[in-house]
Amino acid sequence: MSKSLNLAAALLTFATAAAAQDVAPSKDGGYGIGRAAMPEEVAAWNTDIRPDGMGLPVGSGDVLTGEDIYVENCSVCHGDFGEAVGRWPVLAGGGGTLENKDPVKTVGSYWPYLSTVFDYVNRAMPFGHAASLSDDETYALTAYILYLNDLVDDDFTLSNENFTEVSMPNVDNFIDDDRAETEFPIFMAEACMENCKDSVEITMHASVVDVTPEETAAKANEAAAEAAAVEAPAAEPVTEAAAEPAAEPAPVVVAAADPALIADGEKAFRQCKSCHMVGEGAQNRVGPELNAIMGRTVGAIPDFRYSDVFQDAMAAGEVWDNDKLHAFLANPKDAMPGTKMSFRGVRDAADIDALIAYLQSASP
Repeated sequence: MSKSLNLAAALLTFATAAAAQDVAPSKDGGYGIGRAAMPEEVAAWNTDIRPDGMGLPVGSGDVLTGEDIYVENCSVCHGDFGEAVGRWPVLAGGGGTLENKDPVKTVGSYWPYLSTVFDYVNRAMPFGHAASLSDDETYALTAYILYLNDLVDDDFTLSNENFTEVSMPNVDNFIDDDRAETEFPIFMAEACMENCKDSVEITMHASVVDVTPEETAAKANEAAAEAAAVEAPAAEPVTEAAAEPAAEPAPVVVAAADPALIADGEKAFRQCKSCHMVGEGAQNRVGPELNAIMGRTVGAIPDFRYSDVFQDAMAAGEVWDNDKLHAFLANPKDAMPGTKMSFRGVRDAADIDALIAYLQSASP
């Protein structure tokens, strides 16, 4: 039974017991209704977690378990890697942006306390099924969110015992609210109503007047280009010689892989399967299917919308070989600048070797 159903059953039991109690006596200035909350009722709702760890349940969960929970319950709104879908909140990234005009506030860049992550997930997530995760699942999901923000390694296990050892990057930039002492007295002072200006004039306007100024500028440039194309005289058609067909790439020789290495690669592929498929019946998902990728032309899967850098690589006849695939898996954005793939890369070179071996073995 889920936590939410357990809570509902417990509250029903408490309500039944409480109904037999007498209501509170009438008080001066009161209404004579209600009663003191029963200890069991207080305990049922007392689930908040403090930054010092007070209120944490006993339990633990690791990153890989949290990944499975995240893919099944969270990625549809928050993206495969915490980058968000549509207007749902971004969970990862944003480091170094808090001083920018448009900061990216995520768990990793902004939130000061890990207890807030655990508490919110425990109370309100997954969306539509709030409070349905067990304590161990909540620990695992919190651990995976830390991993998405590069705050822990993929073998990390979060528990009530090491919870307070995790320090969030932005914790020192939060201060106690002192407005009652510093601001309240100023605003409560008598307002000055002397020496006021006779009139008010606007001296400047906000520099950003649209929520998407880049898009607005792009549309303006596009309109200007279309207008220039209409005014410019049509150029004489030029007959070009047919391009020479690209030479067939040399076949890539694949050595037989160790079964233990393949097994390790299958485990490593868990971080890829939310976007990619491999094996019999594999289809394009968020990313293209990966069957027979070794020796395949880069960006050559039909009916998949590749980013420009992949299309350029395909036009140049580039092929996935061991070195190229190894570099891409280690750091996609460095290996293929401009890729839409948001995955940060596989950190361990041994995991990359295992992953490549698994992709080769799983391809039909």
